[in-house]
Amino acid sequence: MKKNILSILDVEDDIEFIIDHAIQLKREKHEGKPIQYLPGKTLAMLFERASTRTRVSFEVGMTMLGGHAVYLSQEEVGTGTRESPQDIALVISRYADIIMYRAIEEKNLQEFATYATVPVINGLDILEHPCQILADLQTIKEKKGRLQGLHFTFIGDGDDNLTHSYMLGCAMVGMDVTVISPKKYWPQDYYIRTAKEVAAKKKRSVTITEDLAAVAGSDIVATDTWISLWYENERRERLKAFKNYTITQETMKKAKPDAIFMHCMPICYGEEVTKDVAYGPQSVIIDEAENRLWAQMALLVRLLSPQH
Repeated sequence: MKKNILSILDVEDDIEFIIDHAIQLKREKHEGKPIQYLPGKTLAMLFERASTRTRVSFEVGMTMLGGHAVYLSQEEVGTGTRESPQDIALVISRYADIIMYRAIEEKNLQEFATYATVPVINGLDILEHPCQILADLQTIKEKKGRLQGLHFTFIGDGDDNLTHSYMLGCAMVGMDVTVISPKKYWPQDYYIRTAKEVAAKKKRSVTITEDLAAVAGSDIVATDTWISLWYENERRERLKAFKNYTITQETMKKAKPDAIFMHCMPICYGEEVTKDVAYGPQSVIIDEAENRLWAQMALLVRLLSPQH
């Protein structure tokens, strides 16, 4: 596996192993077995934007593994303003065994990872969210018993970090992937092209469409907020563009009867999804949120203690 995990593609050769190990870690913890695979190890966490699930799951996960986590805010570090990404990467690499970096500027993440001498994990940037996809794939496998051959559908903003990582990650594990989005907000060409190349290796398909009827036959239906941090100044325009793409109970009825609903949270109820779907019988959003913990623990162990 590559030293740095900046894209979900960086775990392509190990993704099934990481998912299975996440499920195993969860089971071992619940059975009371010791899981302190990283004693004495330190994770540095750099956050340029606020986080709930990412911070808590990484910090608690590192503690459960026997290690320690250090939180650093943008106000404390000043990446790209107070100090260059290169300087910060070189220095923190001398203190910590591994670094999780949630960046606003993707170029800062790339520069930081170039100069860091310990592994760097992308905790979310404008292009991808690999840790979320690992947790979601773990959740799908727990709920469906498999990954290969399932039909995954994302409805909403196609040009979204989550969508990009879903397209690649779901294709990597052998799913058919459909993205339903207004054409103006389709995924970036690189992600469409790369996802189709990955899917072709597994004899699966990637479909990008505006047609909401394409949700038919889906095993998983997912969405994300329409207005993330980078696009807050486009709120009015985006609400208008996506107004027909809200996931409702009627939407879910068009998928398979046993389809599950996923959302990485936080949720803007009544925009990308109605609350009765988000907390309905098909929703797995809380299990999905919990699995950020186990999937990231499995990733940390893979990077720092691969013999486990």
